[in-house]
Amino acid sequence: MTVNRTRRNRSIGVLGGSFNPPHNGHLHISLMALKRIGLDEVWWLVTPGNPLKNHDGLHPLATRVDSANRLIGDPRIRVTTFEADNNFTYTADTLDALAARYPDTNFVWLMGADNLAEFHLWERWQDIFNSCAIAVFDRPGYSTKALTSPAASRFGRYRIDEADASLLKSEPAPAWSYLRGRTMAISSTLLRATRDMKERT
Repeated sequence: MTVNRTRRNRSIGVLGGSFNPPHNGHLHISLMALKRIGLDEVWWLVTPGNPLKNHDGLHPLATRVDSANRLIGDPRIRVTTFEADNNFTYTADTLDALAARYPDTNFVWLMGADNLAEFHLWERWQDIFNSCAIAVFDRPGYSTKALTSPAASRFGRYRIDEADASLLKSEPAPAWSYLRGRTMAISSTLLRATRDMKERT
């Protein structure tokens, strides 16, 4: 599904994930997107669980939402359970529903380079590229994997230089950009591993 973005008057970045737990890396990406793309808001889409990952140790949705709200200190960043509220499992379905529900909004999907590296494994991944602009944020150790991935190769001609990343908020899909800058070597997986190690000692 290709969505015409030319007449939309609000731009919102959507950062999806389990946020188990939320951390400063999520906040860093969100603030970077607000500044470099010129977004009006960023929505943290706290999902029931990533279908490509093991759900062992996944905290209840309400716990993760509460933790996210306590971490955020910027009114332009909002936490939403849109996916869980509508019983969606896959990002493609979620983005279709967001576009239908908010026709005056231009959504930009935000994700880390680690996600682009395996994006071709996502359900209807090509539909996601064709329905929504995408901003990919560099992560330590993932640049080569991400930029040589099947998804990056398939949509290579639609890549926008990061100097022109502000175009993402109005450019018709497919359109994507790879944004470099200060990176943070932090992840929910690392935080959980550290927590588990402390609990065992």
